[in-house]
Amino acid sequence: MIRLFKVKEKQKEEAGNANRRGPLKKQSAGELRLHKDISELNLPKACTISFPNGKDDLMTFEVSIKPDEGYYMGGKFVFTFNVSSVYPHEAPKVKCKTKVYHPNIDLEGNVCLNILREDWKPVLNINTIVYGLYHLLTEPNHEDPLNLEAAAVLRDSPQTFRSNVKTAMNGGRVGDTYFTRCI
Repeated sequence: MIRLFKVKEKQKEEAGNANRRGPLKKQSAGELRLHKDISELNLPKACTISFPNGKDDLMTFEVSIKPDEGYYMGGKFVFTFNVSSVYPHEAPKVKCKTKVYHPNIDLEGNVCLNILREDWKPVLNINTIVYGLYHLLTEPNHEDPLNLEAAAVLRDSPQTFRSNVKTAMNGGRVGDTYFTRCI
């Protein structure tokens, strides 16, 4: 809570200096909430956050996840987050930049995670989403797939699925699809 007051104090101070520099951009409620969420992040040790556009653009950032267990152990998977100004009333748009053989992530990077769709509620936050993504990588779910072929293989032959994941993570081909190395 103290950090939010510091943000408001800084805004007032910058508004006082605006006469010399021109108009000051006012932060939206979504930006303020996102700033709070990011300042309170408690990420798993396997996750890191970065801001490719610099710290001035909090609305677009990346989260890297390096699972330490499960089928995807040892890989590095990068997710982009695009947060709208109406956050938290609308879930962030999340895409996986790393091409991955996964039942809940399609080859275009779309992610099937219920809290990013029908189960999103404004009380949820960025931390919740990161833990959800981490969980998808440690325990993929064949019952709610985006990649139907990967889901069928996971359901019917977990050993073949494990082999396909390793092939994909090592930069190989699974079926007609080539994956770049992510280990």
